[in-house]
Amino acid sequence: MAEIVSNGRSNSIRAVAPYPDPASNEAVASPAASDNGQIRSCLSSFPGILWNGGSRFDAWLNATSSQIAQVLLTFPYSFAQMGLASGIVFQVFYGLVGCWTAFMIASLYAEYDRKEKQEKNVTIHNHVIQWFEILNGLLGCRWKVVAIFFNTSVIFCMATIQIIACGSTVYYINQGLPKRTWTIIFGACCMSTIFVPTAHNLRVFSFFGILMTSYTAWYMTIASVAHGQVPNVKLSGAKNLEQYFTGATNLLFAFGGHAVTVEIMHAMWKPTNYKKIYLYAILYIFTITIPSATAVYWAFGEALLHNANAFAVLPRSVFRDVAVILMLLHQVPNKYNFQ
Repeated sequence: MAEIVSNGRSNSIRAVAPYPDPASNEAVASPAASDNGQIRSCLSSFPGILWNGGSRFDAWLNATSSQIAQVLLTFPYSFAQMGLASGIVFQVFYGLVGCWTAFMIASLYAEYDRKEKQEKNVTIHNHVIQWFEILNGLLGCRWKVVAIFFNTSVIFCMATIQIIACGSTVYYINQGLPKRTWTIIFGACCMSTIFVPTAHNLRVFSFFGILMTSYTAWYMTIASVAHGQVPNVKLSGAKNLEQYFTGATNLLFAFGGHAVTVEIMHAMWKPTNYKKIYLYAILYIFTITIPSATAVYWAFGEALLHNANAFAVLPRSVFRDVAVILMLLHQVPNKYNFQ
């Protein structure tokens, strides 16, 4: 068979393979071959189930897992500095402000994406959009420089704090090495996250990360209630403004980290759906942070002022050691957000 191909100026003839004969062996596949093809398809798609994700649920996993890590252990310390009522109020306030921030970033991302596709006719592939690119596209080069400076500074500080926190946490179960050595070891481990291409590939890591933080939070809650209040416990709250605002700053730090919002959105199949997803992530985080911080503060009170890490006041047990290990494991994929 042949067909005429036109390019608008001239016609040419090219050969086209004839349609297969329905009675031939090429047209009809055997049942065995069909079954083998399905098996191969399932096996080839299995890594994708663990590795590739761009749904709304994947975005929720990434947002929830990246929002709370080692800072979960310092919430009782902030409650001791501020008092129970102020700790809960500020935590809810900062969470809602974070939701509004995520909503604004999502709106700017949508406008930038529309502008690139419609006005410039550009479709971006094999590239992860960054926050400074959005500001550059919408506001100009000066805002791009400002965004790069602030993002670099914030990410450097946050990554440093988190790595130091890993060294302090592991010290509660293994004091064979100094904290500085543990910090160097975990810094090297966290660098392995550079091999994760994008937030699109964090599905399994984020899933287990949520399980790890949830276990730790509920361990803190149950262990504190089971332990009961220490003798002569004091729940007086803040003693001065410096102490009060130090605790508030720690809570603010916990609900920051919005630089990764753009990467999570860019990994979604429908990025505009992210506006509500972050709200759902914050609501879940409230269910694990408020009960755990309240329970530990209720049990130990002002003793937390001398122990910023909740593991320092909780009695050592197998459950506590498991919580320590899980928080350390969660920190490695969580470092993706600070790369």
